[in-house]
Amino acid sequence: MTITLALSKGRIFDETLPLLAAAGIRVLEDPDTSRKLILPTDQPDVRVVLVRASDVPTYVEYGGADLGVTGKDTLIEHGTQGLFQPLDLQIARCRVSVAVRADFDYQHAVRQGARLRVATKYTSIARDFFAAKGVHVDMVKLYGSMELAPLTGLADAIVDLVSTGNTLKANNLVEVERIMDISSYLVVNQAALKLKQARLRRIIDAFASAIRKD
Repeated sequence: MTITLALSKGRIFDETLPLLAAAGIRVLEDPDTSRKLILPTDQPDVRVVLVRASDVPTYVEYGGADLGVTGKDTLIEHGTQGLFQPLDLQIARCRVSVAVRADFDYQHAVRQGARLRVATKYTSIARDFFAAKGVHVDMVKLYGSMELAPLTGLADAIVDLVSTGNTLKANNLVEVERIMDISSYLVVNQAALKLKQARLRRIIDAFASAIRKD
């Protein structure tokens, strides 16, 4: 039986490679140069499938992959039904924050009870955050180029992932509230954990040991 690991390209893929190496698994092709969506490894019974970051929990939940690596933000938005989350891998760290145009008085608007229009793809996180503050918001769901929303008047604020903050600065936006810190988690299909327990446990334990060493 083959073990299938779902990963997204970019930081998560790159930062998962050392953990795979600790489990004795090496991916044989570079996702940036290969056209394949299923990458072989040096273990004949282990393969990596490349999917969008937001799709990793779905692939794992429904058995398209046995395990995957995905951000806490994606897990909150997707929900964790059918997923076992054994490890916070402490990789691909960033934060979910509120940002506005540099000339927008966010604190004043919040104090005055203004109804804010917020652009985000993280609607659950944003809705819960503003509800806890007692701030009324109208959500505008976007999937990319979030920084454009305040610049074009589409929204007063955005809720988005922030790593260095350089993209915000380049677009004359400022981070005004930090909602939560984000890292990536290992998620495992619960049925696969029973059927392929010994082999999946070896990978989980190797990942856990590698994290402890760091």
